[in-house]
Amino acid sequence: MSTGYLITTLVVAFVLALVIGSWLVRTASRLDRLHVRTDAAWAALDAALARRAVVARAVSAAGQLDQRSADTLRAVAERAEQAPRIDREAAENDLTLQLAGVDRARLPLALAAELTDAEQRVVIARRVHNDAVRDTLGQRRRRAARWLKLAGTAPQPEYFEIVEPALAGEPDAAPVPRPSARVLLLDREGRVLLFNGHDPRRADESWWFTVGGGVEPGENLRTAAARELAEETGIKLPEDQLIGPMWRRRVVFSFDGRTYDGEEWFFLAFAPPANGKPLEITVNTAGFNDVERHTIDGHRWWSADELRSTNETIYPVQLGELLPDVLRGEWDGTVRTVR
Repeated sequence: MSTGYLITTLVVAFVLALVIGSWLVRTASRLDRLHVRTDAAWAALDAALARRAVVARAVSAAGQLDQRSADTLRAVAERAEQAPRIDREAAENDLTLQLAGVDRARLPLALAAELTDAEQRVVIARRVHNDAVRDTLGQRRRRAARWLKLAGTAPQPEYFEIVEPALAGEPDAAPVPRPSARVLLLDREGRVLLFNGHDPRRADESWWFTVGGGVEPGENLRTAAARELAEETGIKLPEDQLIGPMWRRRVVFSFDGRTYDGEEWFFLAFAPPANGKPLEITVNTAGFNDVERHTIDGHRWWSADELRSTNETIYPVQLGELLPDVLRGEWDGTVRTVR
């Protein structure tokens, strides 16, 4: 090897190392800025939520509500103020529901205006926060960022999933009750089937969720679960092969501009092997309705380890934590409340 070739090789290697190192530094710096932005957005959202709770307590003390309603509103507002982060979404959704029932026309004009302003600030702050979380997670999910752990010890940011407060007088302001039956469909390796989907009005945010859907009039939960399983996966199981309901989840959410007060009941089912080959289970989504075809982007089987380590948004939130207990067959017949 000639001296000139060796020098050229060293120069090229040096330049490549310099370019790659510079890129890694810029990427790590961008991640740091994104985490700072997310923290600042959360602080702003937390402040907006706190102000809404203060205004809600002022509404309860204004003397325009009956005593029972005033006491309930005050208690819910105080619970939202004091709730730890893990329970904050549920507490804030409860406050949204209580405020949705307040007749603004009976409030003093200044207080009604302050309440409307507080709610609007929550909407804006939540959108800014979730935009920051989306951008941060997008950067963290890049292969180089994951492999080289460029995020360092920064905790993974989480979306704040509360329904956006609907203003009094708007169409469809009152949440629609929506009972649903869902299925934890497991294959023979203990992996659970999840779909990935998005809100048509927020296409840039997606999440993973279990098989299932709304209970139709006249249906019981078990019948609805078996029907949804067949429609969404093509897998038809007798109702007596569904175990549960094991879990119950209460959630207020918005979808396509409509607010829902959801109550989800989870059953357990094991996917039958295809031709004796458990790893070749075919999921047939031909039974999707129009909404599902336009908002569900894919599906895959998830292990408990993958659920616990992923940066993706999963519902129920506790799925990765609770799935090992399900696999061990440790259900005692009690319906458990999950998030």
